[in-house]
Amino acid sequence: MGKKLYIPGPVEVSPDVYQAMCAAMVGHRMKEYAEVHHRVTTGLKNLLNAPGPVFLSTSSAFGVMEGAVRNLVQKRCANFANGAFSGKWHDVTLRCGLQADKFSAEWGRPITAEMVDEALATGKYDAMTLVHNETSTGVMSPLEEIAEVMKKYPEVSFIVDTVSSMTAVPIDLGALGIDVCLAGVQKAFGLPPGLAVFAVSQRALEKARTTPNRGYYFDFEEFEKNDLKDNTPSTPVISLIYALDHQLKKFFAEGLENRYARHRQMAEATRQWILDQGFGLFAAEGYRSMTLTSGANDGKTDLEKLKKLAGERGYAIDNGYGKIKNQTFRIPHMADMTMGDLRELFDLLEELLPQVRT
Repeated sequence: MGKKLYIPGPVEVSPDVYQAMCAAMVGHRMKEYAEVHHRVTTGLKNLLNAPGPVFLSTSSAFGVMEGAVRNLVQKRCANFANGAFSGKWHDVTLRCGLQADKFSAEWGRPITAEMVDEALATGKYDAMTLVHNETSTGVMSPLEEIAEVMKKYPEVSFIVDTVSSMTAVPIDLGALGIDVCLAGVQKAFGLPPGLAVFAVSQRALEKARTTPNRGYYFDFEEFEKNDLKDNTPSTPVISLIYALDHQLKKFFAEGLENRYARHRQMAEATRQWILDQGFGLFAAEGYRSMTLTSGANDGKTDLEKLKKLAGERGYAIDNGYGKIKNQTFRIPHMADMTMGDLRELFDLLEELLPQVRT
C-alpha cells in the first residue's frame, strides 16, 4: 500500500496530474506531439522569462547536470558546494574527465556572492556550477546577488541547478543572465520523476558548438536542432510531457504571484511549527528554502523511530540526508501542497512525538 508522501521529492502527485498522463499516446514525430511540445516549451519560457530556448530531457536532473559541464567546460570548472547535491556535481564533473575545483561552504550555510567573486577573480575558470536550493540542507543561496557578480565574468558559463526551487520562487532568466538553468519535475512541479527541463542561453549554445567530446544524449546542439522543429533528439517521455502541459496551465490559472505567495506562506508556517515543537532550524537565517524546511534535532528525539511510526500510519516522512541524517529532518512545502496538507502532517507528528522523545 502506498504512503502519502511528505518527503522532499518525489512529492505527492495530484489525481488530476495522473489523469493528464492518461491522454492517448502519439508518436513523438507526429504533429500532435509537436503541438504539445510547443505549448509546453512556450509555457516554460513564459514561466522563466527565458530569452533562449527551454529544452525537455527524458532523464533525471543529474543527466542535464552532467550534460551542462560536458557542453560548457573547456578549461576548468568552479563547483560551489554547500550540501550533498552540490558536492556531487563536483564529483560528476571530475568523472567526466574535466578539470574542476570545489569551493565549499559549511552545510547549513549558503554560497555567497563574495565566495563566487573570490574564486572567479583568479581567472582560472570558464564555467561554474551552483545549486540554488540545496535540497539536502534546506538552504537557498542568494541567486540574484550571485548573478550580479557573474556579470563581471562574461567568459564564465553560469550553470544553475534549480531542481527544488523552479516554479516556487521567481526565477527571471532575462534579468539573471544564467547560461543553463535546470530542474527535475518531481519536486516543485508536482509531477512523477523522469523528466528534466533546462533553459539555455544563446551564448551557451554558441560555446557548446565548439566543445569537443560533449557526447550525444545531452548535446546542446542536438537539442537546439530538434527544438526548432518542436521536438527532442530522442524519444521523449510523452506521458510526463502531457502532465507538464497540464501543470503549466494550473500554474498560470493560479497566478504566478499567488503561487509564490502560497509557497512562502507554507514555508513560514512550517518554520514556526518546528520552533513551536522545541526543534531548531538547520539553515542559516535569511537563507531558508521556500520549498522545504530542515529542522535541527533537539538531541532527545528518535527521528528514525518517528519515521517508522509515521510509515505505519501511511505517511512517508524524512529524517535527514547524508551526513546530517537523524541530526535533521526535512518537511516539504511545495508543488500542489496546501496549508491543509501541512496541518494533516503536523497533527500526525504532534500525536507521535511524545512516543519518540526521551
